[in-house]
Order: sequence, then C-alpha cells, then structure tokens
Amino acid sequence: MREKFQAWAENLETFALEVIFEERHDFKARVTRVLLFIGSKLFHAGVNVRRWLYNMRILRDKTLGVQVIAIGNLTVGGTGKTPVVEKFARELRDAGRNVAILSRGYRSKPKPFSEWFFNKIFFREDQTPPRVVSDGKSLLLDSQMAGDEPYMLASNLRDVVVLVDKDRVKSGRYAIEKFGCDTLVLDDGFQYWDLQGRRHDVVLIDRQQPFGNEHLLPRGTLREPPSHLARAQTIFITKSDGKTAELRERIAKFNSEAAIIECIHHPLYLEDIFTGERKDLDILRGKKVASLSGIAQPESFEHSLVSLGAELVYSKRFADHHRFTQQEVLNTINRGKKRQAQVIITTQKDAVRFPKIDRRDLPIYFMRVEIKIVSGANDFQDCVRKICFK
Repeated sequence: MREKFQAWAENLETFALEVIFEERHDFKARVTRVLLFIGSKLFHAGVNVRRWLYNMRILRDKTLGVQVIAIGNLTVGGTGKTPVVEKFARELRDAGRNVAILSRGYRSKPKPFSEWFFNKIFFREDQTPPRVVSDGKSLLLDSQMAGDEPYMLASNLRDVVVLVDKDRVKSGRYAIEKFGCDTLVLDDGFQYWDLQGRRHDVVLIDRQQPFGNEHLLPRGTLREPPSHLARAQTIFITKSDGKTAELRERIAKFNSEAAIIECIHHPLYLEDIFTGERKDLDILRGKKVASLSGIAQPESFEHSLVSLGAELVYSKRFADHHRFTQQEVLNTINRGKKRQAQVIITTQKDAVRFPKIDRRDLPIYFMRVEIKIVSGANDFQDCVRKICFK
C-alpha cells in the first residue's frame, strides 16, 4: 500500500513539473496551468500578508541569544544547499564555534497522526524533544527517521550536532541547553522567520535556473519573489561557470550590498555503498557507467560523470527523495549490464536511501562532492570571521 501511494505521489509530482515547465501542451495540462497560475497569485498574497504580520509584530519572532545563520533559497530544490550548509558548519567549527545544524527533516518519518491531531485541536504546545540525528559524537538515527539531508550532514560532520524538528526555536533552545551550542545553522531557513536575533541570511541561487520559470508556487518553483533577495547578507551563486555578469546585474537590482560568492560542486572520490571502500575518480575515465538518482536536478550529476571521462550508457531517474526498493536497484543492475556498464554511480544523497541487496553483479558507488569556491573566497572568510568574532 505504501509503495503504491509513493508511486502515485511521484507520478503526480512528475506531471506537475511537466506542466510547470511547459513540457506538456495537452488540454489537461493547459487547464492545470491556468489553475496553478491563480494559485500562485493567492500564494504571493499569502507571502506578503505573512511578512506584513511579522513586520507589524502581530506574529512575534524569537531570539535565543546566540548566532544564527539561515541558509536557504528562493526556489524549491536543486540549488545544492546541503554542501553549502556543510561548508559553513565545518568552517565555523574549525574557527572554534560550537555548532548545531537545525533541520525540519523534509520527508523524515512523521510523528503519529493522533499526536499531531490532538495537539492542534486542543492548541497544545508540542513537548516532544527534537530528534537528535547526531550529538556531535555519534550518528544516532537512520535516514528514514532523520531525513536524507540531516543524515548526510551528520555522516559528514561527526563533531557537529544535528537536530530535526519543524519548530527550529524549540530545537535551537534544545541545542543550547543540552549541548552548549553557541551557533545555530538553519538548514533551509531563509523563509523561517520565527527565529531572529543575531542572524545572518545566506541565499543560494542556481546559475542554471536562477529563478525557475519566474512564477511563484504552485505555477512555478519560486517560494518568494526575487525582490526578497534584499534580506540576504550573503548570496551564493552555485554551479557557476564564471559567466555570471548578467545574473549579478539582476541581483544588484534587488540587493547591491550583499557579498556574492560563486562556487561549484567539486567531486572528491567514489565510495562503495556497501563496503565503504573508496576509489579515485580516475577509475571513471574510459569506463562504461550507469547512473541511478532521485534528486531534483539529475542532469548536473550525469554531466559531472561525463566530464570525469565516463561513458554514460544508461541512466535511471526517480523523483526527488525517492526511497529505492530492492527490485528497482536490481532492475538498474540488469539494464546496466545489458549495455555493458562496468559500474553504477549514484549520489551521496541517494546512497542513504539504498536498500540492502545480495546481488553484487556490478559495483555501486556514490560520488562524494563538496563546495569549492571559485570567486569571492575572501568574502566567505570575512563572513565567517564576522560571525565568529562579532
């Protein structure tokens, strides 16, 4: 039943994306686009009303007396946010800060419905402590309980606290009281206005699709209008190719004060999903490769394999955050073998959702990547110094 629901939800998501990006032109798609356009106007009004309520202090934000770095984006998915969160957390930790990453745990296992329902109807404050993915010493939850990104961050940053809760004020307070944290990094936190105080807003913009199709949700992928870039103190242009003059000009119309940093996703090595064995990227050169992914923008991942010298003979894409079944992995192995693939490559984000399989006809590796700053390195170091020594 659960697998059927997942398949239905992913088919609906695929249809919605095809409609949004105008890849479908049948009658059903045209009618859906009209309805989504009306929905985006209502969504825009809701964003403005919510901002007004905070500005007028009708909705009250909180402050916890520690440094807050909110890292997020204007669009939904695909900007490469997780490696940037990791880079900030690592740099801040190395500079002597006691860091906690606070995530809402997108698509982590939800709380029981009955508990959520009774809290809502009786206006009860949720007293459940946040999920501790990492206490800064050990990895304590799996990806299903934690969510993909928090689990991946906790795996890569074993000495940083990682907590999951939709209420980041509550989880921030928990990080301070239980772990003595003095710096809170909000993963996907640009739209989270409940927590303010000593706050530094970092916004990511994907050079390939800076503002999606320029429409707000649900007609497009924008969470906020581009003019809301004015709130940011630092702007990252991700997946940069150096040809960003036009994009920088547009950013300057909304925010001429923010530091602009350009970066790329830099592959480091390959790691066997099941054994943990690491291989140099050189092994891809001249090899026939099959790729398997369930991420927002698989094209970038697949292009990186080709740029490393691989011959991509088969690629299988699933919806973002797809949790693979054993049969799906075996199907990829079988189809890869038919095309003489010598290895299967996936992303680290996908690797945390892999099932255990007995067959090892082809080795399966994930590609470990990190953020590499190609422009604005001094601005990044200045940003870290200001946060650490304000």
